[in-house]
Amino acid sequence: MTSANSSFAAALLDNGVMWWGLAACGAAQLSKLVIELVVHRRWNPRMLVETGGMPSSHSALLTGTAAGIGWQQGFDGGLFALAATMCFVVLYDAAGVRRAAGITAQRVNGLPDGLWDTHPDPANPEAAPQLKPLKENLGHSRLEVLIGALMGPAVALPGLVWVGSPLVLAQHWGLLPIG
Repeated sequence: MTSANSSFAAALLDNGVMWWGLAACGAAQLSKLVIELVVHRRWNPRMLVETGGMPSSHSALLTGTAAGIGWQQGFDGGLFALAATMCFVVLYDAAGVRRAAGITAQRVNGLPDGLWDTHPDPANPEAAPQLKPLKENLGHSRLEVLIGALMGPAVALPGLVWVGSPLVLAQHWGLLPIG
C-alpha cells in the first residue's frame, strides 16, 4: 500500500462523523428486523435491506451525520447548515413524495389483472406477459420519519463523544500504531 493510499485509508477511518452516521442507519435497519420479529412474529432478514417501515434509516443516517458535523465543526457553520438542509429535503421526501409513490403503487397493484393493454411476445402471441407488482413500501409515515430522525443523533453523538472514530478505536485496541 502506498503512502497516499495509507493516508487516505487512515483519513477515511478517522472520519467518525461518517461512521457514526452509518452506524445510526444500520441501527435503524436492524431495529426494523427486531420490530418485524416482535410485532409480526416472523424472521424476515430482507428487512435489513428494505425501504420504508419503522424507523426511517435514511432519516437516522442524515440526522446523525448532521448532528456529528454540528458537534465537531459547530452548529453555526455553513457545513452544518448544508447538512441540516439536506436532512429537511430527505425527511420531507420520505414522508411526502416517496410515501405518495408507495400509496399509488398499492392502488395500481389493486387494479384487475386484465385491465392493461399489453403487447404479447410476437414469437408467442398466446402467452400473456407477466406483470410484476409494483413495490409499495417506499416511504414512511411522519412517525417513522420522526423516530428515525431522533435515532440518528441518539446513536451518532454518544459514539463520537465516547468512542471516537474507527481509527481511534483500532489504535486503542492495539490494532494500528498510534501516530
